[in-house]
Amino acid sequence: MLTGAKSNAGADKIVADAIADLGEIATLPEVTVKIIQIVENPKSTARDLHEVIKNDPALSTRLLKVVNSAFYGLPGQISSIDRAIVLLGLSAVKNIAIAASMTHLFNAGSSIDGFSGAEVWRHSVAVGVGSRMLSAAQGRPSVEESFLAGLIHDLGLLVERQVFAKKVGEVVNRFHAEGGDFCKLEEQIIGADHQAFGMALATKWRFPAPLCTAIGYHHRPMDLAAAHRELSLIVHVADVLACRAKLGFCVTAENEEFSEEMLQILKLNSAAIEDVSAKLPEQVAITESIFTE
Repeated sequence: MLTGAKSNAGADKIVADAIADLGEIATLPEVTVKIIQIVENPKSTARDLHEVIKNDPALSTRLLKVVNSAFYGLPGQISSIDRAIVLLGLSAVKNIAIAASMTHLFNAGSSIDGFSGAEVWRHSVAVGVGSRMLSAAQGRPSVEESFLAGLIHDLGLLVERQVFAKKVGEVVNRFHAEGGDFCKLEEQIIGADHQAFGMALATKWRFPAPLCTAIGYHHRPMDLAAAHRELSLIVHVADVLACRAKLGFCVTAENEEFSEEMLQILKLNSAAIEDVSAKLPEQVAITESIFTE
């Protein structure tokens, strides 16, 4: 177990039972699973990826839409999947495939008062974009990993909506009435918070460990040992910035802040934070138009 992780037998059982009860939502599309496997295999090549993507017209169309968008800012129009993969890189293509899968999952399912899947998705995009921008400001090479971590940070809310719809509504209503700590309200009413549910689902999907950890600790990154903390910290800061900008479903981090110590760990100054804050709404609008159906 990672240093700082908290375990509770009752909560663990609630999480395990919820993941078992999920049904279709617990299964990623087959093409997405194949893409993740290819990208995680160090022996894979762009050709391996192309062989999978060419058999999925919808994903091929999405990939070309992204590569020709302002999101990547590449010169000229790219018309072939081969060229798109080469220009974007395997990791970015993996993110696009996962993002396409996530769009459907967030926008499917029943509606709950005060809890809109579309608004959760908008917030997820905002945190993904913010995480990517913060990583770029750091000069961090893994901006794509940061984008994906931010994009799926609230994955656990999908689990809660599917399995505990009535209780999620109660959590949201209690938060609006009383304020406080959203995660603690989840623990009181549901038995575990969305970090725990999200981390469990990402683990079931065999996502890389850093992504699972970022999902599981984005509201308490300082609970982690220093060696495992950075990605969760980036997502946490992006989450707070997205909430300040009122981008999507913001109640989970509405009352949270980030400390000077966190920014020092990330080697980010106030000027970098202000720059990301200023550009975030426009960048989210651009990204939403690409990744939302």
